[in-house]
Amino acid sequence: MSLERHIEASHHEVLDPDTLMEEPVWGALSELPGHPMMWVLLLSEFAVFGILFLIFSAARIREPLVFLAGQAQLDVTLAGINTVILITSGWCAALAVSVRETGNRRMARWLLAGAMALGCVFIALKVLEYAAKAALGIGLGNADTFFTLYFLITGFHLMHVILGIVILGIVAWHDTSDNLRTGTAFWHVVDLLWIVMYPIIYLVR
Repeated sequence: MSLERHIEASHHEVLDPDTLMEEPVWGALSELPGHPMMWVLLLSEFAVFGILFLIFSAARIREPLVFLAGQAQLDVTLAGINTVILITSGWCAALAVSVRETGNRRMARWLLAGAMALGCVFIALKVLEYAAKAALGIGLGNADTFFTLYFLITGFHLMHVILGIVILGIVAWHDTSDNLRTGTAFWHVVDLLWIVMYPIIYLVR
């Protein structure tokens, strides 16, 4: 090979965009819907909530009467309605992804708007639940073990609901299929966490 061709080949090798912009290796995360970085975040959230659920269960074993008395003051029906609301919201979000992949951006955005609206209803009902506890004189300042953990876990989840609504709003505006899959993945995890949380806090005696 001549010197000129060698220099040219070296030049192309250095400027090869595949070499410069090498994709990170995500392993099994690459098979999940949406961006793998979102799943890194979600796995960390699973770990945090898992620890909280374990703490709650351990505290229940240590103070069963306190937990029974606390659960008796919870509104199981209202929490059940909120469960149906979040499941329906998740269904709307999943349908939005399916519709978007057919090219119907308008309908996908309406479905995401519906998912966000249901999320807002969930927040409103949760605030009503907290207000009912405040009316009974129950707050973080004077809570026993049960209600301390109740406010901590449900409040932390409520923050995720608010964040999830913001994320759905962002992906509704920047509505590529990949963005929708990423945003709705977060929302489905928020749904799943509540589905696990509902029986642990409200139903299991």
